Amino acid sequence: MFCPKCGGQNPEEGKFCRSCGTDLGNVSGSLAAKPQSRKLVNHKGKPIHWEGAITKIFTGVAFLIISIALAFTAMGRTWWFWMLIPAFGSIGSGIAQYMQLRRAERGENVYVPEINKSEISSSKKPALPPQQTEWAAPESRYKTGDLAPGSVTDNTTRHLELDKEGQTMTLPKK
Repeated sequence: MFCPKCGGQNPEEGKFCRSCGTDLGNVSGSLAAKPQSRKLVNHKGKPIHWEGAITKIFTGVAFLIISIALAFTAMGRTWWFWMLIPAFGSIGSGIAQYMQLRRAERGENVYVPEINKSEISSSKKPALPPQQTEWAAPESRYKTGDLAPGSVTDNTTRHLELDKEGQTMTLPKK
């Protein structure tokens, strides 16, 4: 083992460097430690396990059997082949997960995607637009009444007769 500070060669069981006296306990401990196996995850960040892989394979086989059964019945003569899409998709993903688990079990290198949730959340755009757009002034010189024509109610109520308290009563008599 070589010293990380001075580069001097030391015995594998050495606790301190022979040249500079640096503590080599951490270095020898990290070299002797077994590398940690990372947990297998799919592209969505969910863990891959044997039950899930076998379930996907059997689900795909079930879809395949149903599509074949529909092909020979009157009910599914025209659309049975659409059942092949989930069948082959499920079989394919199940086999892929099964192969990943077998490779990991044998100790071979397996691709494990690095999913950093902070990067994902920061790359998302806000769901709602900003509170106020920059191109519209908060105080407009036009008022709603200026742009819209008068309402039908305004024109009809001015023809009603008023009583002595100023309340409307009925339309005028002709």
